[in-house]
Amino acid sequence: MLFNSYIFIFLFLPLALTGYYLLNHFNCYQAGKLFLTGMSLWFYAYFHVSYLWILLCSIALNYICHRLLVRKFHIRFTAAAGIVVNIGILFYFKYFDFFIENINSFFRAGLPLTGVLLPLGISFFTFQQIAFLADTAKGTVGRQKLLDYSLFVTFFPQLIAGPIVSHEEMLPQFQDVSRKRPSAENIYQGLRVFVIGLSKKVLLADTFGQAVNWGFQYYTVLDGLNTFVAALFYTLQLYFDFSGYCDMARGIGYLFNIKIPVNFLSPYKSGSILEFWDKWHITLTRFFTRYVYIPLGGNRRGTFRTCLNVMIVFCISGIWHGAGWTFFVWGMLHGCLSVLTRLWHILKERLSGYDLFRSIFSKKGIRFVMRRISILATFLFLVGSWVLFRADTITQAVYMLKNMLSLKGTHIFGEFTGFFQLPELWYVIKFLGMDTLPYAAYYCMLAFLAVSLVLTFFCRSLYESEKRHKPGLLRTCCLSVLFVWCVLSLSGVSTFLYFNF
Repeated sequence: MLFNSYIFIFLFLPLALTGYYLLNHFNCYQAGKLFLTGMSLWFYAYFHVSYLWILLCSIALNYICHRLLVRKFHIRFTAAAGIVVNIGILFYFKYFDFFIENINSFFRAGLPLTGVLLPLGISFFTFQQIAFLADTAKGTVGRQKLLDYSLFVTFFPQLIAGPIVSHEEMLPQFQDVSRKRPSAENIYQGLRVFVIGLSKKVLLADTFGQAVNWGFQYYTVLDGLNTFVAALFYTLQLYFDFSGYCDMARGIGYLFNIKIPVNFLSPYKSGSILEFWDKWHITLTRFFTRYVYIPLGGNRRGTFRTCLNVMIVFCISGIWHGAGWTFFVWGMLHGCLSVLTRLWHILKERLSGYDLFRSIFSKKGIRFVMRRISILATFLFLVGSWVLFRADTITQAVYMLKNMLSLKGTHIFGEFTGFFQLPELWYVIKFLGMDTLPYAAYYCMLAFLAVSLVLTFFCRSLYESEKRHKPGLLRTCCLSVLFVWCVLSLSGVSTFLYFNF
């Protein structure tokens, strides 16, 4: 079930809220948790009912390991066994066929593929449970009831595409009796955040997505300019798609008086790749830092070991995002730039010991210009690296990147501009008589591009504006118009991109 669907907005969500708060009204708190868990399982099974048994078996397996760890039963062995089984299940469903394909390709083995479907959200709820087991083994998690644990794993706003929440963030909230009654402030905030996230997805991401699908399908006919346009549009599509999902998840959480952690914080404003990963998919970065980077030694064992650990983390991050060589190369590319950035920071720190360089680095004007250049350079790197993320093969990605660097082309293809001529916008243009002006076909596309770039680079993130936002008639009317516009556009929406990972 999609957040951006009629059945979710007009049936599932109202039913879930009504049932949950009605049970809590009569002080049936355990029944309320059970009801919310059941609704979350329905939400998950709606995509494909066969996925449900995988999720239930995963919960049962990890809960048994949790109970054994709480009882101090062979802690190392139990934790290792639980983590290995989790990774094994993830490997089978997500990577086994990719592994067999490569064996067949290199050794001409002719081994049969399983053709197994990838269960939605398996990467997210598997990592979430691995973190839970690791924390239980460390002794930072006490014994949890099966119902609380099940709700922690299945809570539907973050079940399919994150964020990867931790026990200390969610379990106390589920157990807090003061959160069992509806809050007018949280309901307003939740609806506001949900509608804005819905608008990002339906109005921006999906519109860019149509142009992206055409551009990457017919990449061989594109010149350098139009290849860059396709890559830029995908960069913005992915941004608003993931940002929209994170906002909608947090908005739904507010409706249940649950604060879901921020997972997205204006990442394209970053001045380096390290800063980008502090703001993009924040909870995934946190997971890799806590449970991979630090156990490997972090930055405590010298520069070389630190760089090696960074490369290992990004290698795993690339593979986590998808079973394909494009994702592996994408991860390694980000890893290499992260290593170079760390080395530059070390060099810069040493140079700052000299008076000349200290005086240069301390000037506000120079820092301002360098910051803007860094943001632009980081963004252009991301535009290029997302080509690897989106391309079907490395050959396609290399072809498109070479094409972009050729700088050939004088105009944007009409196929691109056509996807942005939404009927409601084109009607306004015709009403104003602008359709007869030169380059009228470009107006809608340029409007989408301008709005998207302003939102990306010059506006506060939704999280940053939450504390300053106060309800008002004008703001409520604007949200209502956005909601109606989104509802009228729902028939043409697509799934969230991160559902594939």
